[in-house]
Amino acid sequence: MRIHLLVQLLAGFVLALATLAPGQVQAQTEPAQPAVQNSPLKFIGRVVTATGSVTIEHESAVVVQAGLPDKLPQTQVGDPVYLGDVVQTGVDGRVGINFTDGTSFNLSSNAKMTLTEFVYDPNGKSNSTLFKLANGTFTFVAGNVAKTGDMKIDTPAATMGIRGTTPRIEISDDGTVRFATLVEEGKSKLLRKPATRMAPQPEQNTHHRFNPNVCRGC
Repeated sequence: MRIHLLVQLLAGFVLALATLAPGQVQAQTEPAQPAVQNSPLKFIGRVVTATGSVTIEHESAVVVQAGLPDKLPQTQVGDPVYLGDVVQTGVDGRVGINFTDGTSFNLSSNAKMTLTEFVYDPNGKSNSTLFKLANGTFTFVAGNVAKTGDMKIDTPAATMGIRGTTPRIEISDDGTVRFATLVEEGKSKLLRKPATRMAPQPEQNTHHRFNPNVCRGC
């Protein structure tokens, strides 16, 4: 009786192992699936020109998967731009972005810009933007946010309040910042401010209609 009982127990144990093994093997051999954490993305603009190496990192969409390359996909004309994105160009890269309020930005090579804040309502009077420029050369035309709200550009030297016209900002690798703007009449001449690491002082120039309203911590 004891031998017969032991045989039955052993047979049941072997049968249980045979039933579980295929599922365990399948779980070990199946490729890992990407885990995606999605947060609502706020569309604020679109890429209109892109040449050379240009990447846009979306802060609100995270994909985690073993073996995924760290390299971001190349940016193409027509790609959307979202709040919180980090835009970067390589040594041969240039990119142009149009925002929903009519603001247009052009980034030259080796440039980096973070789209920190963008609030725009065509019927609103409390619109606001804050773009952080780290390095590179930027030329832009201010849109409706500058006219109906508060547009700010942050640089290593200072934070500028933009009220209109076409500014040009050059940020060197050593942190030096140069400001320039097109004259309104004909927009054929650049007025430049000297390179500085501190908040630039306003110039007394009757033809210089661009007032960056430089401030710190605003």
